[in-house]
Amino acid sequence: MAYKITLIPGDGIGPEITEVAKRCIETTGLEIEWDIKMAGEECIEKFGTPIPEETIKSIENNKICLKGPITTPIGTGFRSINVFLRQYFNLYVCLRPFKIYKGAKTKYENVDIVVIRENMEDLYSGIEFEKGKEDTKELIKFIEKKRKIKLSENTGISIKPISVENSERIIRFGFEYAKKNKRKKVTVVHKANIMKYSDGLFLEVANRISKEYPEIEYEDKIVDNMSMQLVQKPEIYDVLVCPNLYGDILSDLCAGIIGGLGLSPGANIGEDIAIFEPTHGSAPKYKGQNKVNPSAMILAGVLMLDYLGEIEAAEKIERALAQVIEEGKYVTYDFKNSGEECVGTFEMGKAIIEKMGGKW
Repeated sequence: MAYKITLIPGDGIGPEITEVAKRCIETTGLEIEWDIKMAGEECIEKFGTPIPEETIKSIENNKICLKGPITTPIGTGFRSINVFLRQYFNLYVCLRPFKIYKGAKTKYENVDIVVIRENMEDLYSGIEFEKGKEDTKELIKFIEKKRKIKLSENTGISIKPISVENSERIIRFGFEYAKKNKRKKVTVVHKANIMKYSDGLFLEVANRISKEYPEIEYEDKIVDNMSMQLVQKPEIYDVLVCPNLYGDILSDLCAGIIGGLGLSPGANIGEDIAIFEPTHGSAPKYKGQNKVNPSAMILAGVLMLDYLGEIEAAEKIERALAQVIEEGKYVTYDFKNSGEECVGTFEMGKAIIEKMGGKW
């Protein structure tokens, strides 16, 4: 079967690692038509926006997108393109697997955790009120009147919405994922002891839905305790289902456990559209240097193939990647100690492709 897939190389190191992932996927022998589109910093000058309409249309038409990292300005400028795409296409699931590959630099063993993060609500919903604005002052007065809480007029406010509907679908996705992939335990993460009407609602929904899956072990953890548990004994955890912000933070924690963001892919999944990407940033200081680890981008491709039902092709790539990492000869600097010999992005990609029986 032929697939037409939107391919967004991205910013910074994006084009380099995207090229490696693209070649690995092509080496499986699958018939793919790449619909290459732009997004990111370079688009702003050309199109006046970091996400051109033709890119959005391509994703709408093809339903599948493999995307490199895109730069997000901090504090000012455009909001995150990643967040925009998730909300625009209603990609309510953020799926992030974290597995230790032998040869990665980590102090842990036997870790295989999947973080399932709600993508649409929570503090990432973008409902914010800027300090000093008239609507912010009105909101402060409303809060003071209704809750008898005195807020400084120099306060900025972000709203944290969590609904029954969005909680139900992400939690149900978590249990269905566990069931489909023969996972044994689902842990729901929250701060319901403090945020009783938002996180409390999320937990209430989880408690109810968990009863529909008696074959799967269920527990809940307060997010700060969850952080400690992951540092102390990550090997006992399986599937974590989280509201948006906690899922984002715990994802980075899990990445640190398995050896870094360079081994951490992600999928953003909706009802009929899915976008696959590495979870790390665009690292502009390394742009064009053939230096960085392409593994997260390759593993994003593995997630994409798994989503498409091309299990054999997905396993072929992952197996070759794991072999290259374990052998440790043709790997990038982040797999090595300071001063040890390493290779570049393309050389590591070449080694993986050769393990698959292909040629660069």
